[in-house]
Amino acid sequence: MQWRGRRGSRNIEDRRGQPARGGAAVGGLGVLAVVLIGYVLGIDVTPLLQDVSSPQSSQPRELSAEDQAAAAFVSVTLADTEEVWAELFQSQLGRAYRPATLVLFSGATQSPCGGANGATGPFYCPSDRKAYLDTDFFVTLERRLGAQGDFAAAYVVAHEIAHHVQNELGILGRVNQLRASASPQDSNALSVRVELQADCLSGVWARHASQMFGTIDRGDIEEAVTAARQIGDDTLQRAAGQRPMPHTFTHGSAEQRSRWFLTGLGSGQIGDCDTFSADNL
Repeated sequence: MQWRGRRGSRNIEDRRGQPARGGAAVGGLGVLAVVLIGYVLGIDVTPLLQDVSSPQSSQPRELSAEDQAAAAFVSVTLADTEEVWAELFQSQLGRAYRPATLVLFSGATQSPCGGANGATGPFYCPSDRKAYLDTDFFVTLERRLGAQGDFAAAYVVAHEIAHHVQNELGILGRVNQLRASASPQDSNALSVRVELQADCLSGVWARHASQMFGTIDRGDIEEAVTAARQIGDDTLQRAAGQRPMPHTFTHGSAEQRSRWFLTGLGSGQIGDCDTFSADNL
């Protein structure tokens, strides 16, 4: 992905140079196995990290050159999502797109949806219309999960912004109402449909970003597909030493995640990402 020297987004809230806002400070590859287990199980594993986390500091953290490069990359990717979704909302839906804000943090921070730290992974909070990302997750993605390349990281950003697209369309609100009264297994099934739709919308974005900017090549797409497979629930459960249990899936299998991404990539149509009407995910 060609991103250096390109326009970045103004909708970045950078908290990385600030002291951690609550929660345990998490860092280093030594705790990534614990983080991975938390991601698989869908739980906050902060209590398990207390003994291996670095002590919180009240002093601002100095950002390295790698930190600055990661922020610039995220900013450019976010700007690309803004341009693509603004055009698609107008051309396919006949309405305006309101962009999300993306919060960059290190270690821990707070959101209206709860605390964020290295154990939660990237997420989108519909309450404040913000996506939250610790750029150290890119290290986890590459070194622990085996998804290498800058477009694998772009896919992560695009996926979280796809949740914002769902929020703008009123999908997240309706699903959350259904999940509130659903059984745990049915709630998980609804979560899978939400996540697979976000994967499909990420593919829609990738197709149009390639056409609009000419900065994405075939190798980039392969990186995104690999990332989708590496963060499939079955892949993550195996990596955590578990037997895959489909009834516990909350994001979808490796095959489902990569296939729905490719579905969006192939059509470029928002309407083709209706996972809620699909009989076969």
